[in-house]
Amino acid sequence: MQTQVSHLSDLKFNLETWRRELRFHFNEMDTFEEKLEEIAAREYNKSASISIEQFQNRILIEKDAISKLKHRCKSKMANLNKVHDYGNGFETKFQSDHRPLMEDMRTYIKMHYELKEEMMTFFLNWLE
Repeated sequence: MQTQVSHLSDLKFNLETWRRELRFHFNEMDTFEEKLEEIAAREYNKSASISIEQFQNRILIEKDAISKLKHRCKSKMANLNKVHDYGNGFETKFQSDHRPLMEDMRTYIKMHYELKEEMMTFFLNWLE
């Protein structure tokens, strides 16, 4: 029983950590949008405008993905909070239910940092 309660605590910890990270990334995307608008206001050449528009579109897509992941984390947390019976396969059920979200978070984080790296390179090239 103590192992199962501990496992529940670990799952909640993961969900809370992911939610904080997703909130941070969402705010970071707002900051990147502001920087792109600053570059766009400088009226650089057409290639800069094309890249800016592409990044803005990717930010919108990323923010949508963040919102969906945050919702999934919130739903998962609500389900964990509703659990009253820790017996009979609780640990196995929640561990297997947790895996798809964990894999989606890994994929999202990898893609987020790839986008961030591309944007930082772009900013270095266009900001003085």
